[in-house]
Amino acid sequence: MGRKLILLIPAGNPFSTNCIYTFINRHNIVDFYMETSELIKEAKQGSAAAQKCLFDQWAEKMLLVCRRYVKNSEDAEELLLDGFYKFFKKIAAFNYQGDAALYVWLKRIMINECLMFLRKKNVFTIVTDATAAEVPLQEEALNNLSAGEIFNLIIQLPVGYRTVFNLHVIEGMSHLEIAKLLGISPGTSKSQFSKAKVLLQKLLLQNDTEYVTRKTR
Repeated sequence: MGRKLILLIPAGNPFSTNCIYTFINRHNIVDFYMETSELIKEAKQGSAAAQKCLFDQWAEKMLLVCRRYVKNSEDAEELLLDGFYKFFKKIAAFNYQGDAALYVWLKRIMINECLMFLRKKNVFTIVTDATAAEVPLQEEALNNLSAGEIFNLIIQLPVGYRTVFNLHVIEGMSHLEIAKLLGISPGTSKSQFSKAKVLLQKLLLQNDTEYVTRKTR
């Protein structure tokens, strides 16, 4: 079995990404690192290898974003690919200012793809404007859960509730902003968010019971 190597590529390297990929494949290198700024630069020049590197680095995080909005894993993967296609198509307009900025740019694209997908299904018209009672979430219950468990709770919400909850709580958008984005009224956004909290509260109580059961076994 060949040796497994890790290759570090410094900024300003004199080799193209395609050349580096050829070297990697020939020498059984299992991982390598190149400055993101270099990858963006070469991706703008049309390098398929640089685009592949960027996809490999960010696909897992962006798939999690898609899965927060779209429950079906196959749909989420399809939207992930559509999102990266649009990212690379518009990459010339992207001004790299650090990985945080790249994350925000990619996440915005993925969320927009998910919302367009959901709008086509008319999922935001199923809840009326009736205002639900405000229900506080038990933060201490959330603190007892892992990130994976919280994610599994969120994706159990009906799609309309889940979308508004994600946009309001995770993305920090106001109900007015959400209403404009989804083509619904602010009252509908508030109603879906309140009902999402009611259902999450029930799921939390159920999960807390299961958590206690696991701890006492």
